[in-house]
Amino acid sequence: MSTPDPAAPAGRRPGNAGRYLFLLILGLVIGAVATVMILRALNARKDHFPEALMEVHAWHMGQLKMALEQNRCTPNDVLPHLQALRTMGTDLEAAFPDLRDDERFRTAAAGMRSAADKALNAPPMSCESLAGTLKSLGDGCKTCHRDFKN
Repeated sequence: MSTPDPAAPAGRRPGNAGRYLFLLILGLVIGAVATVMILRALNARKDHFPEALMEVHAWHMGQLKMALEQNRCTPNDVLPHLQALRTMGTDLEAAFPDLRDDERFRTAAAGMRSAADKALNAPPMSCESLAGTLKSLGDGCKTCHRDFKN
């Protein structure tokens, strides 16, 4: 038989708790890294176009609202944003192909484009007319978001 270590306390023998703790921590780290890698791979396969289109659309609407709040309502201040909104309106059906055949979606998209066309054909010359333009554009957005946004 082996002789016990005289320096070890009586009744206790050395254990493997340190090894088990190390393996547990190593397993948690490897699991976390693998989870992040899987989530990134799944996110890379996702179509980001619809979200990007809505983000840029919201930014331009925010710029128009900020121009209204700052009393900067000249055509030079608002036309670039109205033009961008109209251009993005053309891409609505392409951004949401699963809604392309839905009559409510097509009507809402056409209403948004119509409001942008109307604003571009008769640009707002005052903050009061910009407020009306924002209302008509916002109504088009609300119609679509009410029916289709999750």
